[in-house]
Amino acid sequence: MEITDSTAEFLTGNHKAVLSTFKRNGQAQLSVVMSGLFRGGVGVSVTESRAKYKNLKRDPRCSLLVSKDDWWGFAVFEGQAEIIDATNSSDSERLSALRELYESISGGPHSDWDEYDAAMLKDHRAVVIVRPDHIYGTAIG
Repeated sequence: MEITDSTAEFLTGNHKAVLSTFKRNGQAQLSVVMSGLFRGGVGVSVTESRAKYKNLKRDPRCSLLVSKDDWWGFAVFEGQAEIIDATNSSDSERLSALRELYESISGGPHSDWDEYDAAMLKDHRAVVIVRPDHIYGTAIG
């Protein structure tokens, strides 16, 4: 499903989110994350050691609820996760994606990209892109 202009505008101004993945036993695993409009989907950064990453590697189905700061407006993106990580990209490709996501979430560049890159590599960070099949919520038209 394509993200509309009004939904993209909502994502540009709102970054607080809750990511839902599936545990091995089928129960939901929820994580508070920061999100941003990213390459035709919604992106979040995760570390490869976390449950959400491991869950998505096993089962890419997920939901991402993006909320306004006051929680009175939200959009939910249900779909499949695409992951950019050390298993499918070079360090430079992954760092480029992480930088792009950082700018989407923060609204501008980092003050020290060398420091940022070093931290991302040390933390084994990956980018998760939620590719929505279904979008709904009170904050979108």
